Amino acid sequence: MNLPNSLTLFRIFLVPPLVGVLLTTTPPAREFWGFIVFAVAATTDYFDGYLARKRSQITTLGQLLDPVADKLLISAAFISLVQLGIAPAWMVIIIVGREFVVTGLRSVASVQGITISAMRLGKYKMVAQVACAGCLIVANRFPDTYIFLAGQILLWIVVVLSLLSMVQYFRLYWGPIQKRVTTSQDG
Repeated sequence: MNLPNSLTLFRIFLVPPLVGVLLTTTPPAREFWGFIVFAVAATTDYFDGYLARKRSQITTLGQLLDPVADKLLISAAFISLVQLGIAPAWMVIIIVGREFVVTGLRSVASVQGITISAMRLGKYKMVAQVACAGCLIVANRFPDTYIFLAGQILLWIVVVLSLLSMVQYFRLYWGPIQKRVTTSQDG
């Protein structure tokens, strides 16, 4: 266990407090503490990768846990925002559904010996998700402000980036996966 992996685990452990704060605390504490917990968790996503690369501490455990931690954090935040009535359920279904679909693609690829690394569009999607969720958490307290408008615009951007990045992953990796499956069945 190294520092980058500890930060990833810390992000996972922050998911239940985030949901608890957002769904059980009354305003304005809900928005304040929810944003703080979410911001701390999102910040660990940057630092775990940065430190792993800088210290040459990239591990298999870290490569497996980091995307799981990201998906748990983003899914929990957006599902909580649906419960609070801030984000439409259909948009969150697209966002969370994309995460499951790409994770499934990665699992199938892994079984076939193919590693799917994070792509630039996927990273942009993650940045947009973090910015969007942060805005919408704060916007719950200030619904008639530019923060709410920014959060709503970012939500549309996240949906579009989610769909585009999913298509990109499938376009690049589905063919090689099918080729490996066909080759292994023939041999």
